Amino acid sequence: MPKLNPEKVKEILNEIRPALQADGGDIELVGVNGGVVKVRLKGACGTCPSSLITLKMGVEARLKEEIPDVECVEAV
Repeated sequence: MPKLNPEKVKEILNEIRPALQADGGDIELVGVNGGVVKVRLKGACGTCPSSLITLKMGVEARLKEEIPDVECVEAV
């Protein structure tokens, strides 16, 4: 089972954050469990109908690109 470095995950989320904030949203790292990254979408992202697309095609894709051990990203 992969062990992800939460600090590296936070670093990448901080790079993604300005794009989310530009649309009135934000993202918070809740935790890392094996290869699963758990995040909380906040602000406009929490109620946006496109949030699942943002999460999977944006956040998850970027994390997997930078950290190959990321299996998936889940909103909690």
